[in-house]
Amino acid sequence: MSRRCLATLLRCLHVIALTSAASDGLEGQYDWPKKYPYCGGVSQSPIDISNELLRYDPTLRPVEVRGYSNCTEPLALINNGHSVEMSLPSTMYISSLPQRYSAAQLHFHWGSTDHLGGSEHTIKGKQYPAEMHIVHFNSDKYSNLSTAVDKADGLAVLGVFIDVGAFNPVFDLILSHLGSVRYRDQGVQIPAFNVFNLLPERLDEFYRYDGSLTTPPCYPSVLWTVFRNPVRISQEQVCLLQLNTWLCEFPAPSSFGIFIFSHLFIYLFTALSLT
Repeated sequence: MSRRCLATLLRCLHVIALTSAASDGLEGQYDWPKKYPYCGGVSQSPIDISNELLRYDPTLRPVEVRGYSNCTEPLALINNGHSVEMSLPSTMYISSLPQRYSAAQLHFHWGSTDHLGGSEHTIKGKQYPAEMHIVHFNSDKYSNLSTAVDKADGLAVLGVFIDVGAFNPVFDLILSHLGSVRYRDQGVQIPAFNVFNLLPERLDEFYRYDGSLTTPPCYPSVLWTVFRNPVRISQEQVCLLQLNTWLCEFPAPSSFGIFIFSHLFIYLFTALSLT
């Protein structure tokens, strides 16, 4: 075995060991309610999106955002212990909701080398290789993300599925820096770029529901908008997430919200069904 292959294997084993250790203790997702009561609530995210939960809502508007194309300052990328997070300026915001929700950060969720599925939300049980969350806070009512995070109308998150396809040069503007944030609390400044290009082409096809943070403390404070169509990155770019970043806080939750949401309806802008 070459030295490079051995190093890669050791990295994978280290990640698996850390995740296993966390799952065996109080940080395992089914033990979360013991320490974080909201994690056992009726609004727990993520969920599995299935046809029987879908309801067409003709009052919904297509998702509209402002400022996504106008980032001019460097963006901070950090390993926070359970994801890779990139700060966003509050001049970016969602303009199609009744109140203004300003951007705070985006982050990723992904799988491991022995389990390709890494998205938190699923579609009829299908898990995508990764998922991106763009987190916004209600800036009409609250001064910052920390103040809004536990409020019922505090957050709005855009969820984007990530699938395997061709090399994606826009995502590479983030992924190419993962080697600099391999360990918890490491950070790096990356050049500004057009964040709008991270979104899927169709912003009028999405699922929307009231849910929660997906990891502790699981506050039921999130208006979720999950886009129907994934964006695509190459297999090599997926591997950058899997191999270059060590996370050791909360393991990624599975889509167990579906078992709690007996009354949940997911609303759609267009009358879609799952294929």
